[in-house]
Amino acid sequence: MTALKATAVWKTTAALTTDTAPFAIRAERASDVVAREALLDASFGEGRHARTCQRLRDGRAPAEGLAFSAVHEGRVVGTVRLWHVSAGGIPALVLGPLAVDASCRKLGVGAALMTHALAAAKARGHGAVILRGDAAYYARFGFSAEKTGELALPGPFERDRLLAVELRDGALDEAWGMIAATGTKARRPRIRTGDKARKLLIQAA
Repeated sequence: MTALKATAVWKTTAALTTDTAPFAIRAERASDVVAREALLDASFGEGRHARTCQRLRDGRAPAEGLAFSAVHEGRVVGTVRLWHVSAGGIPALVLGPLAVDASCRKLGVGAALMTHALAAAKARGHGAVILRGDAAYYARFGFSAEKTGELALPGPFERDRLLAVELRDGALDEAWGMIAATGTKARRPRIRTGDKARKLLIQAA
């Protein structure tokens, strides 16, 4: 699907993020971390850290301004993040993980998060977004395997599930080779002296 057609899809879906929706989408906050991690655990299980695309995220920070939470009745019910990568030498973003609380999946949260994230990435001047997922689901947002045939992930993956959408026509025309993480290294949270002491006492108990 061309960038023009994909934009039309996003505009059609954008109504889900208006004030009349039963949820709101906002920039991810530090206070969302615990709820986000619990949501990802519930959605993908304990083995989620071993997934192939996780290797593109480990030790990295999300792309600036491209981490979002969906909030319903005061709690985080959806999450999506985008990450800087090199697609065979061409700058791009990888999207994921996208997760929605099971109790809210009929509200259109997933579609709204995708719409919001892609529109934000385009507004920031990014050329393309790549993900690993179900082609039948992500086709509605313009994703296909048309431009990923010469790309590879750092681990096992199904060729027909490596998808991309161009936010700028031709952005992936020369993409070839391994997709590699290029994002800023994530900061490790500082542990205060009192916290360290408490942690040692817990470990010794």
